[in-house]
Amino acid sequence: MDIPFSEAVLNSSATEMRPEPPNSLDLDGTNPRRIKLTAPNINLSLDQSEGSVLSDDNLDTPDEIDINVDDLETPDEADSFDYTGHEEQPASKEIAHQVSESIPEYTAEEEREDNRLWRTVVIGDQEHRIDMKAIEPYKKVISHGGYYGDGLNAIIVFAACFLPDSSQTDYHYVMENLFLYVISTLELMVAEDYMVVYLNGATPRRRMPGLGWMKRCYQMIDRRLRKNLKSFIIVHPSWFIRTILAVTRPFISSKFSSKIQYVSTLAELSELIPMEYVNIPESIVKLDEELREASAKASCLSNEQEITSVQEDVDMKLKGNS
Repeated sequence: MDIPFSEAVLNSSATEMRPEPPNSLDLDGTNPRRIKLTAPNINLSLDQSEGSVLSDDNLDTPDEIDINVDDLETPDEADSFDYTGHEEQPASKEIAHQVSESIPEYTAEEEREDNRLWRTVVIGDQEHRIDMKAIEPYKKVISHGGYYGDGLNAIIVFAACFLPDSSQTDYHYVMENLFLYVISTLELMVAEDYMVVYLNGATPRRRMPGLGWMKRCYQMIDRRLRKNLKSFIIVHPSWFIRTILAVTRPFISSKFSSKIQYVSTLAELSELIPMEYVNIPESIVKLDEELREASAKASCLSNEQEITSVQEDVDMKLKGNS
C-alpha cells in the first residue's frame, strides 16, 4: 500500500517536521491565526538531556498561552509619533557654555608668548635652554655700547648693579640661567674684536658675582671670544673686585691679565672709548658725581695743608734769620 506524503513527513525527524516560522505578521486580517506559546523551565545546558532548552519536551508548544494576533494593536498612519530628541537641548547648551567658561582658550598669541619664555642656545657644542622669564628683571646686566675704532669692534657693557640679590631663594637658579644668557648674548654681539666695560660701582656686596661664577664665565667663553678680546676695563674698582682678580690670576692666562685696566671715573672712561651709545645706569652716574666731589674736597684739603706747611717753613726760616 502506498504511504501518503503526509505520513512520510510525520515519520521523519522532529526537526524536519517542524514548519518554518513566519517572516511577518498578517496585519490586514485576511488570514487570522492563533499562536500558542509557553514559558518553559530554562536549563542552560546545551545538550538534549531532560530539562535542557534543546530537549524535545521544551521544544513542544502546549496550549497554555493563547494569544490572538488580531487583538494586537499596531500603529496607524494617522497616529502621531513625533519625537525630535532635542527636548533637553537648552540644558546641554548651558552645560557646554559652563565648560567653555571654566577652560580658558589658549590663543595663538599666548602660545607665541609662551615660546618666548624659553630660549634654546648652543654653547660649546652643547644645547641649553634658558628660562627667560626667570631672568627678565636682570637682562640689563649686559648691553651693547656701540663700536670703537675702525670696523665692527664692539663695546660690551656689563653692569654688575643689575645682578640679583644673593639672599633671594632662587638665586642659584637665576644665576645659572643668567650665565647662559650672558655667554650666548656675548657670542651674538661680537663679530670682530671687542672690549668689555665692567661697571663695578653702585653694586652692594650681596649683588657681586661669586668667584666660581666668574671663573666659569671665563672657562665657557670659546677660543674666538678670548682671542678677540682686546681690553677689559673695570670702572670704579673696589678692593673686593681687585681681590677676586688677584685670586683668579692662577686660573687665567697672562695675556688676559695684561688686558685688564682700572678706571676710577667716567671721565677717564670717556678718554678711552666713545660714550655715545654706552648706557650708564643712574646709580653709577650719581656715584661718580659723589666720588668726584669727594676727590675735589680731598684735593683742596691737601692743597691747604701744603700751603700751611710751606708757610710754617717760611716762618721758621724768618725766625732763624732774625
